[in-house]
Amino acid sequence: MIQHPIAPVYDEASNVLILGSFPSVKSREQGFFYGHPQNRFWRVLSAVYEKPVPQTVEDKKAFLLENGVAVWDVIASCDIQGSADSSIRNAQPTDLGEILAKGKIRQIYVNGRKAEQLYRKYQEKQTGLKAVCLPSTSPANAAWSVDRLVEAWKVIRE
Repeated sequence: MIQHPIAPVYDEASNVLILGSFPSVKSREQGFFYGHPQNRFWRVLSAVYEKPVPQTVEDKKAFLLENGVAVWDVIASCDIQGSADSSIRNAQPTDLGEILAKGKIRQIYVNGRKAEQLYRKYQEKQTGLKAVCLPSTSPANAAWSVDRLVEAWKVIRE
């Protein structure tokens, strides 16, 4: 069983919550979300908000908070092989209560189908909020170019 090692990023000004499934091996090593260099999350968000791509963990946190974006994952602990979402077993969900209570979350977005499936299974009843599924920024979602991802992800600014 692997415990989620990364704290959620949010503050009272956060108005959008983006949930992934569970951190990849690279993200767990780096101690921050979307740490794999091939994951397009930071490039996509930078294009959506028309800002330079943040490089350090501190810059990434500041970028999220400056743009009202909260980030966390659906799963708090699970059995997982490497970084493969398809291998997730014995999942225990995160508690989204504090983020929803403290922030001004107007919409929850999930990064990819696995996050959507897990959110529906574990958290939708508790939150009472439907999540909007965005195409995954993972390199495994090779069918989606960065440009296509940016177009789909622009909805988070509306």
